[in-house]
This record gives sequence, structure tokens and C-alpha cells, in this order.
Amino acid sequence: MTNAFAARLSLSLLVPLSFLTVSLTTAAARAQNCQIYNPIPLPKTNEVSDTLTDKDIPIGDGGFARDYTITLSATDQVAIDVISDNFDALVTLMAADGSTVAENDDGPDGSTNSLLFARITEAGKYIIRVRAFGETGGGGFKMKVTRLKPVSDARDGKFEAPISCTEGDSLRVNG
Repeated sequence: MTNAFAARLSLSLLVPLSFLTVSLTTAAARAQNCQIYNPIPLPKTNEVSDTLTDKDIPIGDGGFARDYTITLSATDQVAIDVISDNFDALVTLMAADGSTVAENDDGPDGSTNSLLFARITEAGKYIIRVRAFGETGGGGFKMKVTRLKPVSDARDGKFEAPISCTEGDSLRVNG
């Protein structure tokens, strides 16, 4: 009698345990398909007011980074300005494959803000990474991306600056 009881008990436990195992395996498989790395699309205004925290992307030197995506054309020239009162800002422009296109730590004004200029030669999606230099922490920051317009060259006959001359004046363009 006890063998029959044990056989029924093990059979009644086997079926629910099998379902539990299948469900856990399916959940794990779904978790592997989810996208862990998901950079933030830059808004149409090309301006962000955000916060860098320890919940962002951990980087090798003990700090954290926050990534944004932007689509650029092959002829774009961009200026990326990152300002923070809380940390020494470092900005990196990366191609979609993760290779560094350009990077800047301190701006030309001698502050710890970053100002990066880059000429784009290949159209596509790019990643703008904002991080603190070293392990200097995190906090609030503002980022602005400006697409610069090329200045026409006077030698090509398309000089766009307004020029006014009065009688007797001469205009000479060296080139």
C-alpha cells in the first residue's frame, strides 16, 4: 500500500514540477531576447537636461555613462556642448559600431564642461556618450547638439555676407 501511495504522490508532484520547469525556462529565454542596451533617442530639439547616476551604464574606470542616439548626414558638422556644475563632463561621439569618432574632456574656456566639434563623413546613426571624467561622480547636466552651417568660400563666387560699397570704394578679394 505504501508503494502505491508513494507512486501516486510522486506522479502528482512530477506533473506540476514539469510545468514549473518549462515556465522558468521559457521566462529565461524571453529575458535573453530582451534588449539590455537601449540608448535614449535625442529629442528633435537636440537639447537634453538630464542626470547622470549610478543606475546608468557602468564603464571600466569606475564611473557611469549615459548614451543618446542621433542620426547624422555625411555632410553634417556638429558641435556638442555638455555643461554640468556637478561633475567633470566628458563627451564622446561614437559610430553605430562603437568606435570613437571624436571625444572632448574640457572646453576651450578652461572649465570642466565639454565642447566637441566633429565633421561627419558617413551618414547613419551615431551615439553621444556623456560621462564624468574618471570617478568624479554624477549629477545634473545639460547637453545641446548644434548642426553647424558651412561658411561659403569667397573664391567660389558665392560669398554670402552682405557687402555695401559707396562710389569710389573698391572691393578686392584675394584668392
